[in-house]
Amino acid sequence: MRRLISSGSPFEAEIGYSRAVVQGDWCFLSGVTGYDYTTMTLPDGIEDQANNCFKTIFSVLEEAGFAPDTICRVQYTMPERALAQKAIPVLGATLGEIRPAATMVFAGLLEPEMLIEIEVTAFKG
Repeated sequence: MRRLISSGSPFEAEIGYSRAVVQGDWCFLSGVTGYDYTTMTLPDGIEDQANNCFKTIFSVLEEAGFAPDTICRVQYTMPERALAQKAIPVLGATLGEIRPAATMVFAGLLEPEMLIEIEVTAFKG
């Protein structure tokens, strides 16, 4: 059974994707940026953006019926290596006990004010 989940972000309709796709025991979350999707505001610092990413991720996982500790894979994308040192304390504090397989990529994001994008995969089988 396939289920599509939306966070209500206007980007989802505009670009043509789902925030998450639940397929059986798997939940695939699209890359989440640091917006507060209730106010559509983006904080200036990477720490606050990372916290917003996780707030969205955990909310979507809950809606999908997955707990945070079902996250088995994460990819972090940042536009500059220098940002990683500022983000690492937030990443470690949030996923340190879960310890998913992880990849960190440095590449341009859609908007220059976006400092981090986090994509996760969860499995509850």
